[in-house]
Amino acid sequence: MNTVANVLVGLVAALHVYILVLEMFLWEKKPGRELSGFDAALARTTAPLAANQGLYNGFLAAGLIWGLIASDPTGFAARVFFTSCVLVAGLYGGATANRRILLAQALPGGLALAAVLLAR
Repeated sequence: MNTVANVLVGLVAALHVYILVLEMFLWEKKPGRELSGFDAALARTTAPLAANQGLYNGFLAAGLIWGLIASDPTGFAARVFFTSCVLVAGLYGGATANRRILLAQALPGGLALAAVLLAR
């Protein structure tokens, strides 16, 4: 079960690195505009906000990776904390911004958190 938990945490970390790239570097390009649904003008206007969001997603990815490489009990605590943060961020985003975030962020974060806790 520990292997499954670590794979899920790793996948969630990779997802957040991907979101970082989209929000920080591709927001005004086709992939970012397809994600947001914004036209070029609105993407340009909101790019600083998206870059800030991307940076926070990078912090989540860094914490998840730290949890994977740190020895326990620190690694376990980091995995629980950062998967919990991903879950809460996904629930909040799904409730306030776009319901797709529930499937794209909250569900993977919740599954990874459950796996981490069950592997303990």
